[in-house]
Amino acid sequence: MIECATTAAGGDRFLGQLFLNKVQKFYGDYEVLKGVQLDVKNGEFVVFVGPSGCGKSTLLRMIAGLDATSAGDIVIDGIRVNDLPPVKRGIAMVFQSYALYPHMTVFENIAFPLRVEKMDEEKLKAKVENAARILHLEQRLQQKPGMLSGGQRQRVAIGRAIVREPKIFLFDEPLSNLDAALRADMRIELAKLHRQLKATMIYVTHDQVEAMTMADRIVVLDAGDISQTGAPLELYHKPANQFVAGFIGNPKMNFLPVTCKSVSANGVEVEYQGQTALLPVTPRDGMTGKALTLGIRPEHIQLGGGDIVFTVTPTVIERLGANTVAYASLNGEAENFCAMLPGSVGIRADAPVATGINAVDCHLFDEAGVAFERRVELTEIDMTVINPTAA
Repeated sequence: MIECATTAAGGDRFLGQLFLNKVQKFYGDYEVLKGVQLDVKNGEFVVFVGPSGCGKSTLLRMIAGLDATSAGDIVIDGIRVNDLPPVKRGIAMVFQSYALYPHMTVFENIAFPLRVEKMDEEKLKAKVENAARILHLEQRLQQKPGMLSGGQRQRVAIGRAIVREPKIFLFDEPLSNLDAALRADMRIELAKLHRQLKATMIYVTHDQVEAMTMADRIVVLDAGDISQTGAPLELYHKPANQFVAGFIGNPKMNFLPVTCKSVSANGVEVEYQGQTALLPVTPRDGMTGKALTLGIRPEHIQLGGGDIVFTVTPTVIERLGANTVAYASLNGEAENFCAMLPGSVGIRADAPVATGINAVDCHLFDEAGVAFERRVELTEIDMTVINPTAA
């Protein structure tokens, strides 16, 4: 093993448990990962999120040592591990497929990596029983995987990772095979597990709801590059670009074409369908007359007035109880314009509804999709990346 004195941008010595330094991956001439740089602190729960094909699972496999890097450094606890085999990296990986041995009991499945290490039987038994207690599997130890539910099988796979006492846990879309109810339950279980173990966890998903609900910090990947990193609510309130804005949030953000009417110290005045509104964003020179994009989250649309108003005619209405989600075509500019309204509203399909949005709730993007900085105050909780080991 070779000690690594890699420094982060700005000259500070690397302090995190995992450091990715300009990591690239090529398949032939195709560049899958484009110089990814990331510092993960000890005890963080970091979620890689992005659409299919963005490179998130490839990046996870490279950290684990299952795929080789084409360029760049992977550093764990100050040691460059590019040339180390997976077993020597201090990492445990949980896969989507569970990868359990059907002929073995739950006990033997959890114990398998310890038997490979030829661990003393008494110590092995104690480790397996401790993992089973953490995961509420004590009553299942003598059963075989075929007798378990999907959620229980996933717990067994996690137990097999826990007994290895890794420096870092890696999860590759572990909940995607579960139904919606089980996914929600397992999200809670994994969050509890993280708080209990205080371990570093890196989790890959294409589901932004999982990312928002589980992460200390989200890493949004797009086309092999990091679009933005930050605490979940930081990305929600202050997305760096139109891609992140459209990916984070459920239902997804609406986008409408607007024109920059004027720029002042107070913000940017935009025009939409003959209406003007002053958005509290940091202004830029040379924007007057330019085509821009207005971002509107469905949950910020209100019935009646607002700084910008529009009449929508819902084509599809989803009544969810607490909320009603309406989809409509808006002036031919947004085919599935979406509004999330209180569940008590009495709207009907094909009946026009007057709605509006306040300027303070709007997002604004330039022609390249780069966000104008919103002048909204985020609380310390919104902006803080929690490190449980600091408690």
